[in-house]
Amino acid sequence: MCGIVGYIGAKNVTPVLIEGLKKLEYRGYDSAGIAVYDGQDIVVRKVKGAIKFLEEKLAKEIVKGHAGIGHTRWATHGEPSDTNSHPHTNMDGTISIVHNGIIENYADLKAKLQAKGVVFRSQTDTEVVVHLLDQYYKAEGDIFRAVLATLRVLEGSYAIGVICKDFPDRIIAARKESPLVVGLGTDGNFIASDVPALLAHTREVCYLGEKELAVLYADHVDLFNFDGEKIIKQPSHVDWDIDAAEKGGWPHFMLKEIHEQPKGLTDTMRPRIMTDGSGTPTDVYFEENRMDDAWRKARRVVITACGTAYYAGIVAKYAFERIARMNVDVDVASEFRYRNPVLGKDDIFIVISQSGETADTLSAMRLAKQQGLKVVAITNCVGSTVSREADDVIYTLAGPEIAVASTKAYTSQLSCLFLLAIKAGKLRGTLSAEEASRLLSELEAIPAKVQEILDGKDSIQKFASQQFNKDKIFYIGRLFDSATSLESALKLKEVSYMHSEAFAAGELKHGPIALIDRQTLVVAIASEPELYDKIGSNMVEVRSRGATVLVITPDDGAAFDGKADQVFRIPQCPSVLASLLTIIPAQLFAYYCAVHRGIDPDKPRNLAKSVTVE
Repeated sequence: MCGIVGYIGAKNVTPVLIEGLKKLEYRGYDSAGIAVYDGQDIVVRKVKGAIKFLEEKLAKEIVKGHAGIGHTRWATHGEPSDTNSHPHTNMDGTISIVHNGIIENYADLKAKLQAKGVVFRSQTDTEVVVHLLDQYYKAEGDIFRAVLATLRVLEGSYAIGVICKDFPDRIIAARKESPLVVGLGTDGNFIASDVPALLAHTREVCYLGEKELAVLYADHVDLFNFDGEKIIKQPSHVDWDIDAAEKGGWPHFMLKEIHEQPKGLTDTMRPRIMTDGSGTPTDVYFEENRMDDAWRKARRVVITACGTAYYAGIVAKYAFERIARMNVDVDVASEFRYRNPVLGKDDIFIVISQSGETADTLSAMRLAKQQGLKVVAITNCVGSTVSREADDVIYTLAGPEIAVASTKAYTSQLSCLFLLAIKAGKLRGTLSAEEASRLLSELEAIPAKVQEILDGKDSIQKFASQQFNKDKIFYIGRLFDSATSLESALKLKEVSYMHSEAFAAGELKHGPIALIDRQTLVVAIASEPELYDKIGSNMVEVRSRGATVLVITPDDGAAFDGKADQVFRIPQCPSVLASLLTIIPAQLFAYYCAVHRGIDPDKPRNLAKSVTVE
C-alpha cells in the first residue's frame, strides 16, 4: 500500500519521480505528490486522484531540482484529498517526508505536539511524523540524528523518505515492516517501494532490512541500523527485464498477466522437477529447501496467508491431505495471532505472500517462529522480509505482477504448493515413485493446457458480455473446486465490483439458495468426476429457480447436458491438479466483466497491491 520514490543526482528530479510513481501506481492511486529542493526551498506539488492529475499540475507549475521525493497514496488516515496527500511538511516548510504504513501511536503523539503549539493541516498519521521530526531537529541541529530520535518513538509500520532544506545534499530513508529498496545508479541514487520504479535507471539495488536506514548522496549511499551504527551490504542485481513490468501492447496489466501464466508456471516448475536420463520426471528438488528431516517428522502442516494467497492455501490443504496424507490447518493471517493458536514443535508452518511484505502474514510468521516452528515461505519477491526471516523460501518466479488483482502469482503459488506436497509425499512414504512421476508429468503438461484455455478465451468474453449486468454471482464447487470458487468470487468482486460469493455446493440448500432468482448467475466448477452427479443436482436446483448456470469442467461427455446454460470445457487433467486450470476461465470472466462495466481492472477502488498494514 502506497508507493514511495526518491532521487538525488545529476538529473532533473521531477520527471524521474513522475516516471517512478507511474511504475508504483498499482500500490495506491487515491492521490499523488512530490517534494523537490529547487536550489532555494522545498517545493511541494500534490493532488487528489491519479498521477495524471499531478502531471497536469506540474505542466502549469513547473518544478526543477536535483533532489526530491514522491508518493502515490492508498488512504488509511484521512480521506483522499489534496491536503491529505503526501508529501507532508513541517510548519515552516523546511522538512518534507513521504510515508508508507501506519503509525499506531499517532493520536498520542499528535496531542503532545498540539499542546506545544503545532498546527496540523491534514488528518493523516504521517503529518505527526514530520512535526515530531521538526521538534527533534530543532533540538539536535542534525537531520540524521533527528530522524534516529524520531524513529525511536514511533510505533507501527513504516517506510519513510526525508528531505531537509538545510541538508540539500542528501535524502534519508528508513523502514520498519514496510518495504523499501535503494537503487545505486551511475548519475545518482534512488529509493522506491518496489523494484519496477528503478529499472529504467539501475539494476543494482540494496533491499533495506528491518530497522535499517539509508542516507543517499549523489555519488554514494551509507547504510545504518536504528542505533546509528554503519552497516555494509552487498548490492543485489535485478536480472528480470523491464519489459516484464510494462504493458507491451496489452490493454491492461491484468490481461497481460493472465496470459503470462504458462510462462510463469514453466519458469517456476521446470528447475524443480528432476528427471532421469530419458527425461521422465522422478522427484522434486528445491535448492532453497533444507528441511527434509522436518518434513519426515512433521505431525501437521499449518498454512497462513491473506486474500488470494489464503485461497491458494485452501487448495493446498486438499493437496497435502490427498497426496502426502498430512493433517493441514489453514488460517487467515489477520486472525491467526489473536486467537492464541495451538502449535506443536513438530508442525511445519507455511506462509504465502506475493509481495513478501504482507503485515498480517509477517506477524503470524513471527509468532510461529517464537514458538519454535520451522517456517517455509512462498513468495514472488527476492529480498522481501518474509524471504529473509523464514527458515526456507520457495520463490514463485512469476516475474513482476503489476495489476492489483493477483492472477499469475496465484497459479505460481499453487504450482509450488503442489510440488511441495509431492515432495512431502515422497519423503514420508505416502506417495510411490511411480505415482510421483505420474503427477510430475501431469504438472509439466499444465502450462500448455493453460495456453489452450487462453486460446479459447473468446467464448468467455462473449459470455461475460451477456452476464456483466447480473445482480448476484455465486460460485459453487466441491473439494478442490470449492476452494477455487472462493478465489473466483474474490477476483470478480475485486475488479468488477459485482456482488459475488462462493459456497461449497452442498451448502446451497442450507441457506444461500434463498437468494437465487432470475438476476443470479451461478458458476459451477466441476473437476471431480465422482462428484458430477452431486454438483449436477445443485445446478438443477438453482436453474429451476431462475438462475443462469455456467459450468467449468473437463468433462467431455454428457454429464451436464440440460443442467447448464453454458459449458466451458477445460483440458483433461487429474482432479488433484485441476485447480491450476479451472481458475483460468474465472480470471478471464472477471476481467471481461470489469471491462464491459467500464472499470479499470488494474486499479480497483480502495485496494492496493501490497498490504503492509494490519
